Amino acid sequence: MNFSSVTGKNWVFKKYNTSDVIKFTENFSLSETVAKLLSIRKKNIDNINLFLDPKIKNFLPNPIHLKDMKNAIDRTYKSILNNELIGIFGDYDVDGASSTALLARYFYSINQKIKTYIPNRQTEGYGPNITGFKNLINNGAKLIFTVDCGTLSFEPINYVQKLNIDVIVLDHHQSDIKLPNACAIVNPNRYDEESELGYLCAAGVCFIFLVALNKKLREENWFGNNNINEPNILNFLDLVSLGTVCDVVPLIGLNRAIVKQGLKIIKKRSNLGLKTLYDLCNIESQPTEFDLGYKLGPRINAGGRVGKSSLGAELLTSNDPQKVYQIALDLDKSNKERQAIELLLSEQINLEVKNYHNHPILILSGKNWHEGIIGIVASRIKDKYNKPTIIISLDENMGKGSARSIAGFDIGKEIIKAVQAGILEKGGGHKMAGGFTLKKENIPKLRNLLIKDFEKSNIDLSKNRNLYLDSTIAPSALNEDFYDDINCLAPFGSGNNEPRFVIENIKVISTSVVGNNHIKSILAGNDGSIFNGFVWNGKNSSLEPFLSKSYNKRINIAGKMKLNHWRGQEKVEFIIEDVSLN
Repeated sequence: MNFSSVTGKNWVFKKYNTSDVIKFTENFSLSETVAKLLSIRKKNIDNINLFLDPKIKNFLPNPIHLKDMKNAIDRTYKSILNNELIGIFGDYDVDGASSTALLARYFYSINQKIKTYIPNRQTEGYGPNITGFKNLINNGAKLIFTVDCGTLSFEPINYVQKLNIDVIVLDHHQSDIKLPNACAIVNPNRYDEESELGYLCAAGVCFIFLVALNKKLREENWFGNNNINEPNILNFLDLVSLGTVCDVVPLIGLNRAIVKQGLKIIKKRSNLGLKTLYDLCNIESQPTEFDLGYKLGPRINAGGRVGKSSLGAELLTSNDPQKVYQIALDLDKSNKERQAIELLLSEQINLEVKNYHNHPILILSGKNWHEGIIGIVASRIKDKYNKPTIIISLDENMGKGSARSIAGFDIGKEIIKAVQAGILEKGGGHKMAGGFTLKKENIPKLRNLLIKDFEKSNIDLSKNRNLYLDSTIAPSALNEDFYDDINCLAPFGSGNNEPRFVIENIKVISTSVVGNNHIKSILAGNDGSIFNGFVWNGKNSSLEPFLSKSYNKRINIAGKMKLNHWRGQEKVEFIIEDVSLN
């Protein structure tokens, strides 16, 4: 099948093994469509059950296999025995907030004293700093955890170590060959780590740490000796799954099990902050990974982007209903402000892109671009042009940058390389995203380094123009039974993409703008069925004029199914990602 795409993408159907499809349908009572999707995902008859019903116990390794984990556990156990106040220094994004709340809630549950600190994004920037550490120490902290940060924080960690305050780093960002002088650095992505858990987010690393700590306390009979009920670690999976989904790490192995089981915990709505945010977002049914990533996550992030950085962690940690409700309102307000700023900034930066559209990597800079928003815009431009994108906000002679990359180009390693070369003042990240600080005069040097390395990588950008599709379906397939059938493959995300389908030979009845910038089309299939199609953030996109001018023409649409809940009713709709002419 050949399709003439409106967006210029090549529609490529994924391949499946027919004999595997037959085996899957016969042995597991699966529909042919689900069997095809499993074959496309390279599953075999021996691991299907592990994929469809992933359990933590089947994927959780012995935590002690991670470097420095034993040191981290021993030092924390000592702190608990001595009843020391524990400080937690967290990042301001969802992963950082989830990690902070995860440790805080566990220590609260075993009656340990804690103090948390989240840096101000605008005035302090990313990662540990001496000011923040001083705050924790002045409040009595004798042991400090850094979560979702700290792997490259040499100066502040050295500072507190000289004061005889130990630091334990729980992180997942890539490291340099040299490491800070911390008591323990537990990070599956440190340079000398042999673990296969490099796909974890910080919340996942914190979870494994708590599994090990809980085991230590149990073996030492600490719970019995102190008349404290042992916490059920699995009850914290709501926070771990939130961080995992929102940090867009691969939903494979342990991550898949975390999110699958975590969504069951979320259903119980036991975390007051999450429950309050569900209600504010009008999430009426069982929350899904979509709700975490596109409804809850942006609001929790909003505090760190345009509001008060600590609000996300406070929301997830507090049990005060009045306080939590006010925080949720503040975050919702900040999110609306973020959306408005993002719209204006996107317009400015999209004009700037025209000057560099021939470059294999887009590196754009501008004076006083909002630091909390440039990462979001970088992500959108990366998706639009299928190129690694870096956006730098300049303030006089210095700039702060946010980077987003494509598969095959490890931007985290590139940032560390640029730091080592003296091009960047500081920075870090992982394969798909990163951040840094640099002098304005060094932007050309950064551009030259990255373009040179990108050209060496031999990445075929044309492949990024491919829209990979799973199957064609009839309009009549947009029903709850088929949706539920496909949803047995969830949770979807990086590493387990939501199935993409093509619906052929349909008519556009009407098209309108809904919400701020979404496109809604009422569509008719040749089987007589009528259904809704949506283009998220489709206003002013290449799809809007096409859908608006294609009344009564026969077209094909590519995209995903979505179950819409509205006023107690459920309806399967179609999210349009591309359109082609018949």
